[in-house]
Amino acid sequence: MHSRSVQAVPRGDRAFRIAQGMFLMVTVLVMAIPLVMMITVSLQTMPEIYASEFKLLPAAPQWHNYADAMRNGDWPLYFKNSAIVSAITLVASLFINAMAGYVFARIPFRFRQAVFLIVLIGMMIPPQVTLIPVFTMLRSFTLFGGRSGLVNTYWGLVLPYIAGSFGVFLCRQYYQTFPMEIDDAAHMDGSTRFQAFLHIYLPLSGPVFASLAVLKFAGTWNEYTWPLVVTSGERLKTVQLALTAFRNEGEIFWNQLMAATLVVEIPIYLVFLFAQKHFVQGLLMGSVKA
Repeated sequence: MHSRSVQAVPRGDRAFRIAQGMFLMVTVLVMAIPLVMMITVSLQTMPEIYASEFKLLPAAPQWHNYADAMRNGDWPLYFKNSAIVSAITLVASLFINAMAGYVFARIPFRFRQAVFLIVLIGMMIPPQVTLIPVFTMLRSFTLFGGRSGLVNTYWGLVLPYIAGSFGVFLCRQYYQTFPMEIDDAAHMDGSTRFQAFLHIYLPLSGPVFASLAVLKFAGTWNEYTWPLVVTSGERLKTVQLALTAFRNEGEIFWNQLMAATLVVEIPIYLVFLFAQKHFVQGLLMGSVKA
């Protein structure tokens, strides 16, 4: 019969864990307030919303606000446009960012660090600064025909977002954690650099792809300014542009707007739920070199 010694947790560590747990709980509650408010407003009537006395729960939940909101416009078309733009942007950006990150991480060439520094500078430039130059370039880009170039086309919505400095940086940091023996083994097997990228690095990119997928999909799906600038009419209207339909002569129908916003955000929640297992892992794996 042998005894098992139990080491007591130091009082200082216990207090720190309690304080940490309380801080996380408060943070979650604060971050959940906007979502709770959206749900509450979406179930209220307009008089309840503008009443002087605030009520967290509506007297009678107005579930028909969701149906009324979805009848205000051609929402199947808006969801289709956003889905097409987000899906093409997601697939293209993952491949391009991964390939660029692989080059910066595994292939030595002259001025590699200088070129990578220029890529990082792109992270510091606000997108509003490049809005007019990018629009001018796309308007004069007539590869696919048309007098207005790529304005008011799916290509015009997709091309500015298929690559990004942050994606290249994240993939580069991730691929730097791979041991150099992988490249040596691939070279001994007769693989080219591109074959090694396709058959070795790309299949092992699940964690970083999950992180980039959530960020890129959310950013593209929620984009408002660029679709507003590059499109006109109903044919290519995205869900974010469609949310402006709940304003009529200065009056905003907040209940239908919040209901439509909650429905619009459902795809982002689903993408995060499917990718959350690898999301944080992908963000952290490139932070420390192996």
